[in-house]
Amino acid sequence: MSRTVPTACEHVRVEVDAGIATIRVDRPSMNPLSTAVQDALGEAAGIVSADDEVAAVILYGGEKVFAAGADIKEMQGMSYTEMVQRAPVIQECFSRVARIPKPVVAAIEGYALGAGNELALCADFRVAASDARLGQPEILLGVIPGAGGSQRLARLVGVSAAKDLVYTGRMVDAQEALTLGLVDRVAEPGQAYAVAREMVGRYVGGPAFALRAAKEAIDRGLDGDLETGLAIEAMQFAGVFATEDRKVGMASFVQDGPGKARFTGR
Repeated sequence: MSRTVPTACEHVRVEVDAGIATIRVDRPSMNPLSTAVQDALGEAAGIVSADDEVAAVILYGGEKVFAAGADIKEMQGMSYTEMVQRAPVIQECFSRVARIPKPVVAAIEGYALGAGNELALCADFRVAASDARLGQPEILLGVIPGAGGSQRLARLVGVSAAKDLVYTGRMVDAQEALTLGLVDRVAEPGQAYAVAREMVGRYVGGPAFALRAAKEAIDRGLDGDLETGLAIEAMQFAGVFATEDRKVGMASFVQDGPGKARFTGR
């Protein structure tokens, strides 16, 4: 049964259907990410993280645009001291999305620019329609990315490519984004969401705590040196031995061979 969970902002909601949650941004006409929307994205991340019925998550802005950036009219009137207070809050909202302990895919139609692209960077994978455009155009406004763009982008596509995108503010099409590693798959226009659902569908009925452990090991491991990353991996590897799914998976492998286990998510 499908259901919808509202957030404190009318422009962000969580839709749950068949084990897949969609965090939907719906703020006409270009989904500008105002402070209220940013806060609601953090709230939505908490909702899907805590929901045991949710196996995977899709970030989606609709069939026309993912998100064309922050609300510039709102930011234009903000002072330095106001932004000193706000910037960490923006980053924490986006980090809550990045820390969702489940597989997350961004389904990108139209534009994913500025804060919109930074939101997509918080996902594990990105699917872009072939006519989509992505980029970090903040430099054209006399500022720089402030919701993780200078950090997550460089970690994803490499330092030189990230500097090119941030220094120039240029947009890239879906094919160049694929070549750079900024997106993982390209879909026909209007089909990004369908492809994203196909991608995350494989995680429904999967070993939820093993997936959680794998994501944490990879993401946290990238923040430090190899020795620290290996220690994190060892801890997570040992931890999943406490799960019911580990027993189910190993018993199924021994009895029936690989790929036949029926996991409980526990």
